[in-house]
Formats: sequence, C-alpha cells, structure tokens
Amino acid sequence: MTPPSPSAKPFLRIDGITRRFDEVVAVNDIHLDIQQGEIFALLGSSGCGKSTLLRMLGGFETPTSGHIYLEGEDITDLPPYERPINMMFQSYALFPHLTVFDNIAFGLKRDGMPKADIATRVEQMLDLVQLKPFGKRKPHQLSGGQQQRVALARSLAKRPKLLLLDEPLAALDKKLRERTQLELVNILRKVGVTCVMVTHDQEEAMTMADRIAVMKDGEFLQLGTPIEIYEHPQTRFIADFIGNVNMFDGRLVTDEPDHCEVQTDDALFYIGHGISGTLNMELGIALRPEKMTLTEGHQNHPNNAFQGTVSGRSYMGSYTAYELLLPSKRRVRVTVSNADRHADPFDVGAAVTAHWADNAPVVIVD
Repeated sequence: MTPPSPSAKPFLRIDGITRRFDEVVAVNDIHLDIQQGEIFALLGSSGCGKSTLLRMLGGFETPTSGHIYLEGEDITDLPPYERPINMMFQSYALFPHLTVFDNIAFGLKRDGMPKADIATRVEQMLDLVQLKPFGKRKPHQLSGGQQQRVALARSLAKRPKLLLLDEPLAALDKKLRERTQLELVNILRKVGVTCVMVTHDQEEAMTMADRIAVMKDGEFLQLGTPIEIYEHPQTRFIADFIGNVNMFDGRLVTDEPDHCEVQTDDALFYIGHGISGTLNMELGIALRPEKMTLTEGHQNHPNNAFQGTVSGRSYMGSYTAYELLLPSKRRVRVTVSNADRHADPFDVGAAVTAHWADNAPVVIVD
C-alpha cells in the first residue's frame, strides 16, 4: 500500500487542541490533518508535549480546548473504550500469565466475539506478525522483538480505525530496533491502518513515517516529509535536532534571483538560489557533514570551501567521521562514505580542503 494522497479528505483532524496543567501549557493550539492509511510521527525530546497529544487522541487525557474529529465525527469527549482506537504502549503491557494466543484474544473476548471467530482472528494476527509457531508460549519465552510483535498483533486484532504507538521500539536494542522498523511499517501497510506514533528517535521517525511533526514546548516547529524535514530545516533547532549539522553565522552580501552569497568567518557561501532578503542581514547557514568532500592539501577556492587540519578521525564502518580544525579555531565535522574498501583515510594532522556544491548549504532566517 502506498502513502495516501495529501489532497484526500482528512481521516483524522486535530482542531486547535490545547492541554494545560495549571500554569503549564503542555500542548498549545495544535492543528493537524492526517489522511487515511498514513503513518504520522510526533518527534521531539522529553517534555515537548508529544505523549500528551497522543494520550488526548486515545481519550486518556481531556483537552482544555479544541476538538478531535475521526472520519468527520467529533470524538473529543468520548471515553477510550468508545473510540475505535487502540494504543500500543512502550512497555507492551502483555499479560505474563497468558499465552501469546490469549494475549491477542483478550480484547476480542471482552467484546463478546464468538469463540470460533476469535480463533480465526487470532490466527490471522499470528500469521500477519509471523508468530504462528509461538501461539502457546508465554511472553517471557519470547525475545524482545517477538514481544513487540505480539503487542502489535493484540492492538490490531480489534481492527481499530486508528492505531497509536507510544515509543514502539524503545525497549529493543539498536540492531533489533533497526531491523524491526521496516517490519513494523510493512505490517501497518499490509493492514492499511492509520497510525500516529510518538518517538524521540529521529532515525525511527525518518524510517517509518510518511510525515513528521517536530515538537518543542507543546507546539509544532515544522511539519513535512522526512526529506523535507532533513534537507530543508526551517530553524536552527530543527537543523541541529535532526541529524548532524555544522552551523555558521554570517551576513548576506549578495542576493540575486538565481543565487545569494553569505559571508561567514570561515568561508564565503555561494548558494544557488536567492532569498529575497536585505543586504547585510544576519543569517544562519546549516551544512550537513555528508554534503562536503575532502581533498588532500590546502587549495584555494573563491567560495564554498575552507582549509583545515584533521584534528580527529573515527571509523564508523560505512563512513569515516573527520573533525577539522579551521584557521578560526572552529571545529567542523565532515563524513566520508567508505564505498572504496581500500581507500586511504586522511591522517590526524593532515592538511585538507573541504568543499561543497552550491545546493548543499541551507539558509536559515530565525
């Protein structure tokens, strides 16, 4: 299943939702439309309001103001058990005394579904998450990844219209988490359920979500696809929060329709588009480490380059991370792909030149 069309009628609408706890505003006037079948991520650090917003969608918190609509119906005041929504918690909340089969069947039994139908539905869920041989096992007899899939199967068994995931992979180790990300997306796509997930892990959000909202202090700072968020950050905070970045302060010295130039202490940045700014205005420049190329020796370039000395090097397997010391005493991070197994790395102390294309830097006005 492909991501939904952005022109479609919104499946979930969040209209001016605010949540206050005494004097603290945890979520502030959020407006958001989510399409049917979309996987949407709320991304931010602890205390940004993402979990509070998720809990309001599930009915576990009551908004101070605003409304939540699901398929056009106002569900703002409905209790959790009356909403066609399921939530998978970070801890998975599996019943340790029940088998995998009975954990998945638990909600169906409470709803009074006939026994034969329950058996059929649970078998479908076990097949979906590839756990058919494990139906009679208890949770403690499963790996962390298998427990996560049982929790997902239980959440999907009642066929909710909306699935809420609270830090769904936080309990897994790094390698298992990376492998499970795409498995989870494939399951959600196969079922076609609309999903809102909360995570503090930027890689998890970038891998799994169709769109991401970056939250801070209860508000959305930027909303877009993973590519839009990473390649076109709108603020210094987002540029720094998503991935690694080198930030430079400068002033606008040229601004034409097809290009602009920003002078910093370390280099003249030539950027392949204008910004309709005011000459000499102060700007920020964001330059990702992987956007630069390193060459041996100090070379003179009129723009989009600086000379430096390798002051640190870390071999990371798929890439090597270099720290460069510039003449201004500033340190800059550059990453180089290790596509060539036999390439000689630059040694610490080596003189190098870093240079980049005119579409690599991002101008930030904030």
